[in-house]
Amino acid sequence: MSIQGEKLQKVLARAGVGSRREMEKYIDANRVSVNGKVAKLGDRVEETDQIRVDGHTVKIEEKAERICRVVMYNKPEGELCTRKDPEGRRTVFDRLPRVDGERWIAVGRLDINTAGLMLFTNDGELANRLMHPSYEVEREYSARVFGEVTAETIKNLTKGVELEDGMAKFLTIKPLGGEGINRWYNVTLTEGRNREVRRLWQSQDVEVSRLIRIRYGKLELDKRLPQGGWAELDLETVNYLRKTVKLGRETQTKLSVMPEKRKDKRAKINQIRKAVKKHNNRVKQTKRR
Repeated sequence: MSIQGEKLQKVLARAGVGSRREMEKYIDANRVSVNGKVAKLGDRVEETDQIRVDGHTVKIEEKAERICRVVMYNKPEGELCTRKDPEGRRTVFDRLPRVDGERWIAVGRLDINTAGLMLFTNDGELANRLMHPSYEVEREYSARVFGEVTAETIKNLTKGVELEDGMAKFLTIKPLGGEGINRWYNVTLTEGRNREVRRLWQSQDVEVSRLIRIRYGKLELDKRLPQGGWAELDLETVNYLRKTVKLGRETQTKLSVMPEKRKDKRAKINQIRKAVKKHNNRVKQTKRR
């Protein structure tokens, strides 16, 4: 399938440079050129065009050439959702596997103090759609809150409150118990605005002391996956995500299509745990120097 006449940001996203939104920002910042000229938003490109981002040539592939891959990551608290941090702090990209000639694109962000389920893909269009509010992909979080939560509080949060960037609300709030005024609630919403869960609770004078994302769409965080561990998703799960945002089916996978035996699954989880421990030890040694 030809890329003839496709929008530049869409082609860059499919090439795995970043999400479509990120690419729009790159173009606005004059970081992209086409055939030696600074690109503008709305530019369309042909197969023969030479595209550069920050001076580096981007290899443009046909849709059929790329195998769509997705990994699940169990983010620990204290990691940033950025590729590099000027202060040298840990980022979610530090532990991910390398992909030759491509980049992992984060499907949304979690703030530094939030843990749990993150998805990464090499397909910028998939990432863009999974993040876009129009597809209303549901997210579920487990929140430990500090403060008085009354029936009126629940009513306000599910009806909608005005935040600085517009109206927001939880679709559902499910109490899970706790001690005193420290209680756990599972909440769902279909947006991914910056610190939205925390800001919603704060609007009712309730503070979030711990926050964990446990579900994205129908995809739940694998409880066997240790914090800091990742696992590549199988073809069926990748196609569930693609179908959710109205993308065509992927027919190939980098994983074995043979069913895994129970002992093989245990071995894989143990291998992930060892890799996480090894990485953590390496980080500690680096800090001591």
